[in-house]
Amino acid sequence: MEELIKVIWKSIAVFFMLVVLARILGKKLLSQITYFDFVIGTVMGSIAGSFVVTEVQGLWVLLSPPVLTIAALAMGFLTLKSLPARKLLKGEPVVVVHNGKIMEGNMQKLRYNLDQLEMQLREKDVFDITEVEFAVLEPHGFLSVLKKSSYLPLTINNIGKHPQYKGMATEIIKDGIVLEQNLSQNNLNFSWLYDELRKRGIDKVSDVFYASLQTDGTLYTDVKQDNLGYVQKVED
Repeated sequence: MEELIKVIWKSIAVFFMLVVLARILGKKLLSQITYFDFVIGTVMGSIAGSFVVTEVQGLWVLLSPPVLTIAALAMGFLTLKSLPARKLLKGEPVVVVHNGKIMEGNMQKLRYNLDQLEMQLREKDVFDITEVEFAVLEPHGFLSVLKKSSYLPLTINNIGKHPQYKGMATEIIKDGIVLEQNLSQNNLNFSWLYDELRKRGIDKVSDVFYASLQTDGTLYTDVKQDNLGYVQKVED
């Protein structure tokens, strides 16, 4: 029993240590990892594995992989159910280009340099940064890009029309939680939000899965329990 307890707590301790170190290292895709990053990651993983093997005797060490798997599944469930946990463990999207301006302060916090930005823009077929309205570095390291309206592809809806401004929608409610900072940044208050929800027949904020303010001032809402006649299954 002593060895069982030892392998469980030591495996979990190693798991969370690696999660914390990965968060500290920052957002990078596998393709962006440098030789230095690769060496550091390999060494950390080897040391963590050696620690468990050294501390746990006999066949008990074979329980470590299942324990790590369970810990990973538990963390995935926690981040699915809790917005604060998701922000803490997985991070948040960060705007690196806002209204055509490069956000140097945000990039510095992420240890994300101009060369990386230009490289990821080229991967999005953007070779001129002046074409970019918004660029967001996602938690997994991908760069999402919204071009300025005049550089967006032509669609049936805007044939013969002057391109309208298309900015980023602002998240207002996420997982039933009001993002107060985003609300105040748009000079809006809770009274406005509650009025908009009541217009849509929504009585409680906790019933809203997601709500965002569009650039035209309208509020998009999606409730947690959608009354759909048919739901497409994942495996279909």
